[in-house]
Amino acid sequence: MGTVSFVESSVFPIPVEVMFLPMCLARPERAMRYAVIASVTSVAGGVLGWLIGFYFFDLIAHPILQFYGKVEAFDQLKLATGDGTILLMLLTSGAAHLPPMKVVTILSGVVGFNLPLFILSAIVARGGKFFLLAWVVRAYGPSLANVIQQRLATVALIAIVAGGVVWAVLHFL
Repeated sequence: MGTVSFVESSVFPIPVEVMFLPMCLARPERAMRYAVIASVTSVAGGVLGWLIGFYFFDLIAHPILQFYGKVEAFDQLKLATGDGTILLMLLTSGAAHLPPMKVVTILSGVVGFNLPLFILSAIVARGGKFFLLAWVVRAYGPSLANVIQQRLATVALIAIVAGGVVWAVLHFL
């Protein structure tokens, strides 16, 4: 899980929650330990993304963005970016993947966003999310697992709608 968390913050397209939540549900007594691992490795992966953007954008990041078809979206983000925007995107992408964390980490490096502030905001967003999820699983684990199993389609629809609302608010502000 640590490896997936690390690479998800800089290049991997699948969110670590796909592994994190089942692991926490299977071993709720280890949920906080998993949150520490996911948080530390996610922030470290974010720093790698920042370094890629700052030092190796043309060599590494641009081909990755081309592969995912995100060059135009990235260029639009870059044009609209200031420190406040980067900070907001770090918090929203760290908590809800809007926009994807890897895009924001690389963009942060490209525009030279303050690295210590980058690390602090990544700790708050990513760590906050993982520890909140771990707490929820520890507090409501078995019943949460049953609800998710029985109502997976509804839970997914709610998550998609909520994500769409957050995206719309960010996009149109």
